Amino acid sequence: MGSELDSTVVGIGEGTEGAVWVRRVATSLVLAVVVAAFFGVLGERSGEVSSEQDGWRLSLRYPEVARAGLDTPWQVTVEHAGGFDKELTIAVTGSYFDLFETQGFHPEPSDSTRDGDTLYLTFTAPEADTFVVAYDAYIQPSSQRGATARVDVVDGTTPIVGVNYRTRLVP
Repeated sequence: MGSELDSTVVGIGEGTEGAVWVRRVATSLVLAVVVAAFFGVLGERSGEVSSEQDGWRLSLRYPEVARAGLDTPWQVTVEHAGGFDKELTIAVTGSYFDLFETQGFHPEPSDSTRDGDTLYLTFTAPEADTFVVAYDAYIQPSSQRGATARVDVVDGTTPIVGVNYRTRLVP
């Protein structure tokens, strides 16, 4: 009778070494995700890009990683020693703004036009060496994919200085 009881526990502890390593690896992966989230690696993030050309400097603060429904920064700063002509035109990849619900540009452009690919925003230039325009917007709840875009300061349709950027959307 004692030998029958012993036979029911034979082999129970054998082969569990692999299961222990699977649990360790899974726990480590969960810990890595928690640490990455704590340090903001997985969340929303603003990006900044800038470029200089022939005395012009263009800087852009934009949503690098965003989520649907959240407010996002989009701000262009143009600097030019000696100021600007009467008008300043900024060209942006037109489809980029399809990501957003908007309250508009601040300041409002005095004129805007769009060809097949590009949105041209013309502003009355300030009497200063720096011009700043912000886009008050949030990511549309229906937006599922990000977008790649370009923003340029243009003379007519000829780019003077510009930058490329990309916004990624996460669930």
